[in-house]
Amino acid sequence: MRSRCLCQICTCGRHHCPHGTTRIYETSGVYCPTTEYLEKYPTYGNVLPAQSLKPKQEFRAYRGKMEGITTFKSDYHPYEIVQQPRHIPEEYKPTQGEIDLGTTYKRDFNSYKMQPVAIVRPLERRHVKKGKLDTVPTYKDDYRAWDIQKSELYKPEQTYYPPTMKFGNSTTFQDNYVPWEIQLRQSFKPSSVVQRPTVPFNGDTSHRLDYAPYQLEPKSSRPKEVYRPTNHPFEDLTTHRCDFQGLIGETAKICRPAYTRVTQNAQFEGSTEARDSFQPWEIPPPAVKKVQEYVPPTGTMQSHTTSHLDYVPYQAKRAVPIRPISHRRNHNFPFQGKSTMKEDFPAWESCRQGLIKKQQQIPNPSGKFDGLSTFRSHYVPHEMIPTESCKPLNVPFQSSSPFDDVTMYSTEYAPKKQEICPASYPSPPGYIFENTNSQGHKFFRKITPTVKAF
Repeated sequence: MRSRCLCQICTCGRHHCPHGTTRIYETSGVYCPTTEYLEKYPTYGNVLPAQSLKPKQEFRAYRGKMEGITTFKSDYHPYEIVQQPRHIPEEYKPTQGEIDLGTTYKRDFNSYKMQPVAIVRPLERRHVKKGKLDTVPTYKDDYRAWDIQKSELYKPEQTYYPPTMKFGNSTTFQDNYVPWEIQLRQSFKPSSVVQRPTVPFNGDTSHRLDYAPYQLEPKSSRPKEVYRPTNHPFEDLTTHRCDFQGLIGETAKICRPAYTRVTQNAQFEGSTEARDSFQPWEIPPPAVKKVQEYVPPTGTMQSHTTSHLDYVPYQAKRAVPIRPISHRRNHNFPFQGKSTMKEDFPAWESCRQGLIKKQQQIPNPSGKFDGLSTFRSHYVPHEMIPTESCKPLNVPFQSSSPFDDVTMYSTEYAPKKQEICPASYPSPPGYIFENTNSQGHKFFRKITPTVKAF
């Protein structure tokens, strides 16, 4: 019989085995949420992470003057260029004698005399007979016709009678269809009449039966500390004031122009915000780089190239052109530069189109502004009428008929018998204690009833 743990025997879900320390290399079929890691490494409270000592990457502007020296200029060192020694080839001397045109194929290949191949296939001999062929083929000899009588038809003979009137004959559906009487099915739907119970209503619920009241311990009240002001004077120094004392420097100048109200009679000045804010600056001329004086090399220049030195001229004949000689005709009359394109498509006189401006529909005002807007001139005030509330009055509903306290719960509730969990006993009934494993689970074996033999 398979043994069961106390956690498996429990039916209410409130009883569990006391878990002990766990082992690493011991396996059992019971799931245990407690692990060795959770036992040895308990959780701690809210611990802030360690502060980083890495310096912050802040941009520091360079206040000095920028030099025109780059990394290439500072690291580059010119080297003296030495002319590499040139290889002088030997003078070409043509070989004397005749060229041997013999090849490896001509030297190694030996020709043989070939004879025609004899035909191995025998000659075809045809035997021609002049007599008449009188034979019976295999199909006629093996397959002979049988005397099979024709089967009689079992289909009844239906003589067709033409109808005397239009659509007088009946259809196949009308002949085969037999009408049946419709029988109503019995309804299994329960009746909607409410049946009142004869047993009085029992007001016991599962909460009332399972709830066990416990006596609460008196709550300890902590005395409130009395505020005692300090005798030392208050220093209004903050961390910002202590660490950031400020640097001595000039106060920032306000670049905002003075506000001058524009009136109608004031004369328009030709200055704008861009002209006032962006004054012309004196730009220093760009630095001119000094160019080193050109020093011509000493000695004479050698105009010899590899082609001049290695090339051996050969006496060759000029290629004769295959193209026939063109005979040009010299005409004395001048060239006429007219063509079909120029005659059919002459140049048109085109002029640039002017700007298309839309005419102003609303004329500009000529008189003085009265300060009256369109909204003020067109606005008509109306009296505010409050909306009528459609909410019903909060008055309790009174009825002369007695209160019907019958509910669906009271009619359909069937009390169930309370079952006691077998794990609540020190020794579950019907089980025998077997052993306790390393994780703290208690295993019990079920008692099988003995059957007496007849």
